[in-house]
Amino acid sequence: MSIKSGTGRRWGYAVAVWGVLFAIPSFLWAAGSTFGARSTVAPELVRLAQERVPWFLAVLWVTGFLKLLGAAIGLGLTRPRSPRLGRSLVFCGGGAAVLLIWHGGLFVLHGILVETGVAAVDPALAGLTRWYLYLWGPWFLAGGLAFAAATAHHLQSGGRRFAAAGALGALLLSAAATATGIG
Repeated sequence: MSIKSGTGRRWGYAVAVWGVLFAIPSFLWAAGSTFGARSTVAPELVRLAQERVPWFLAVLWVTGFLKLLGAAIGLGLTRPRSPRLGRSLVFCGGGAAVLLIWHGGLFVLHGILVETGVAAVDPALAGLTRWYLYLWGPWFLAGGLAFAAATAHHLQSGGRRFAAAGALGALLLSAAATATGIG
C-alpha cells in the first residue's frame, strides 16, 4: 500500500485523536455524568441518561467503544498493512467518512434552515439547533473529512472498490435509519 510520508499518517493520527475525544462524552454520560449534555443534546436523550435507562446506557457504551474502534482504524490507516487487513481498513474508513459527512451535513443543513427561518423547531429546542449547527455538525464533518483523507492516503489503485463499497453501505444504512425515524 502506498502511504505518502508524513501527510497521510497525520490524517490517520487525526482520526485517532478525533475518535478518542469523541468517545469521552459517551463514556461520561454512560457512567452517570451529564456534563456538557444538558445544553448541547436533545432533552429526551439527557432524560434517558439521567434516568439510567438500561438500553440507552448500553447504546452509550457501545457508541463509545465504536468511537474507539474508529480511532484504531485511523491508526491502522497510518501504515501499510497486509492486503486483507488493508482492504478492511479501507472499507471501514470509506464507510466512516461517508456516514460522518452525511450525518454532520444533515445537522449543519438543518441548523442553517432553522437559523434562516426556512424551517421551524419547537421554541424549547431552538438553542439546541445552534449547538448542532456550530458544534456537533462540524465535529461530525471534521471526523468524516479526516477519515476520507486518511483512507485516500492509504489506498492503492486496487483498493478503491473497498472504499466505495464501505461508503455505499454507510450511505444506505444512514438513509434507512433516517427513513425509519431512527437516525
